[in-house]
Amino acid sequence: MALSSPLQNLSALISASGNATTATARPPRGRPWAVHAASSDTTTAAQAQLGRYEEGKLERPKWVGETPLSRLVQALISFKPLFSVLKLGARRALISTAEKNNIPWRKMAQEILESEVYRELESIQNQSLVYPDYYLNPFHAYEEGNLTWLAAAEAEAATMSMARRALPDASSIQEANQILRGNWLHAIEQHHMQYSESCVIDDILDIGCSVGISTRYLADKFPTAKVTGLDLSPYFLAVAQHKEKRAMPRKFPIKWIHANGEDTGLPSKSFDLVSIAFVLHECPTRVIVNLVREAFRLLRPGGTLALTDFSLKSKVLQELSPVLFTLVKSTEPFLDEYYLTDMDETLREAGFVNITSILTDPRHVTITATVPQ
Repeated sequence: MALSSPLQNLSALISASGNATTATARPPRGRPWAVHAASSDTTTAAQAQLGRYEEGKLERPKWVGETPLSRLVQALISFKPLFSVLKLGARRALISTAEKNNIPWRKMAQEILESEVYRELESIQNQSLVYPDYYLNPFHAYEEGNLTWLAAAEAEAATMSMARRALPDASSIQEANQILRGNWLHAIEQHHMQYSESCVIDDILDIGCSVGISTRYLADKFPTAKVTGLDLSPYFLAVAQHKEKRAMPRKFPIKWIHANGEDTGLPSKSFDLVSIAFVLHECPTRVIVNLVREAFRLLRPGGTLALTDFSLKSKVLQELSPVLFTLVKSTEPFLDEYYLTDMDETLREAGFVNITSILTDPRHVTITATVPQ
């Protein structure tokens, strides 16, 4: 496969995706629903779409692991001049694609960078935190990875772009977000209703919360729960806290913690739901294992772990163009390790039961599991 020329077509390729078709989801058992959940348009969108996405025929994409194609891509990425071009092209194409889809990337980032967000850093940063070695790698075309104001300022626009790429047939970015987040929340609802005896969610932890987008969705969905967002980047958390202070007040304000998700320092058995959303693909296998073990420690009996990330079996991801999967791997240094990790086995070894997986959009899987009661 030729990988040499089509950087000029990157913008068009990034927005490509596949069509949704029918797949089977496990129906919930008939039991009263008692989770403190708020009804919303997001839930309605989820109920209309959940479990309707097509799996590919492979166990995982051919561009992962020790396949000839994967080795070729890795060799190209390792060639520094080409790697620099890829990163530059990736950044320009992502911004251009976002703005063509009515996502004002530059404007959103500028508003953050010109705000008073910097004042939040002192109150949020844990000066004694030692960053794990993997976290100091470049991510997403940022040389300093997530430890930079620019990455934090652009995170929300990048997340909106991710939703748009995942659901290109949605009528708007708002509908794409409703479906992507709604399916994820609905999968959590279904699982907790089916497998938790108490059916109550009072305390939620969002590990790897970034600038708080997933955290705010969880807080909106479960308005009587106490929600905590935890992340390794103080810059991301400063943006999260800055934005939350300017939003409508909540009965239970979100708490933000600068800590390592592998060893949070939080009390055991203190949460009913732990969420790890779009984080694991940025982690080595050993970190994935540690995050799952820590989540098990933190959850109460009957508690639910919800993981959402790239799906190994996504038809769309299995059929990515050569340019696009080379781009993806050039900005995600641990993507192969994520794809080669057996998540079901990792969860079982940590002690989880009732492990359930469902495609919640054409690119992403939501895996839910329970701590035995």
